[in-house]
Amino acid sequence: MDALLALDDRLLVVDLDTGEATALLESHTPECLAATTEAVLVGTFDDGLWRAERGDDGPESFERVAPETLPERVTALAIAPSDPEVVSLGAEPSAVYRSDDGGETWRACAPLTDLPSADEWSFPPRPDTHHVRTLAVHPEDPARLSVGIEAGALVRSEDGGRDWTERPPGSRRDNHALATHPDAPDRVYAAAGDGYAESHDAGATWDHPTAGLEHGYVWGLAIDPADPDRVYVSAAHGAYAAHRVANADAHVYRREEDEAWQRFDGETLGAGLPVGEGVCRAVLAAPAPDELLALNDRGLFRSTDAGASFEQVLSGEWGVPRAISVI
Repeated sequence: MDALLALDDRLLVVDLDTGEATALLESHTPECLAATTEAVLVGTFDDGLWRAERGDDGPESFERVAPETLPERVTALAIAPSDPEVVSLGAEPSAVYRSDDGGETWRACAPLTDLPSADEWSFPPRPDTHHVRTLAVHPEDPARLSVGIEAGALVRSEDGGRDWTERPPGSRRDNHALATHPDAPDRVYAAAGDGYAESHDAGATWDHPTAGLEHGYVWGLAIDPADPDRVYVSAAHGAYAAHRVANADAHVYRREEDEAWQRFDGETLGAGLPVGEGVCRAVLAAPAPDELLALNDRGLFRSTDAGASFEQVLSGEWGVPRAISVI
């Protein structure tokens, strides 16, 4: 099994057993990742969407996809769990595109910026713009899509992006990561700058199970593939503590069933994983039951016991990572 790491200036393909790493798409800025059994898709912040067929040794040669159709700034990707040919893409300025052939050809969905709240959307580091930070597709119905705008709204579609509704009751405004789970198809999970949230009706309404979550700026998100009630997040007190090395102070939490969130303290949970002062927020992936990958500015770390302990797979001083996926 290999991990794909989206860093500031390259894509790394890492063998999780040996730690051997191969750099691809150098001099690009990978922003988001998605993979099927056939191909790997990489959205970049400066040069559109790239696609590579999957070979025995990982992604083969990357080629840019649909430069005449897709924008340069690709900020989110999601593959429909029930149909890997259906791929959704988010962009800056905020827009959604859809592919029905595994990412080879694309069509624009209805404009997000026609929504009533769009004039209020703004990304603080570049307040004159905003983007789709995250996408999640219903596990059983590819037409049902949740979209997180950074920053300003959660947006939903029931028909593949032909029509949109915005800001359902209880939804967060600054969604960083959305997820679904095949064993709980109507549940949607949200890690947001204004807190954590969950929906149990496919995003129509939201509640906020935050007992024990002492840090309200939530970024990374992963769900155990065998247990929809086991949720992992990374979090900090604010954006500076999450993203800026000079101010870094980020943490990782686990929640199971209806229990309170438990913070990884390096002893009872999270032994071997750097957290706290001096550590930026992690991006997370849960590729197998009881397994958790955490990628931060100190390296790539792997747990096979539901976060109780970690081993370092790869060390690196590469700034704040952008995304992680597994193939």
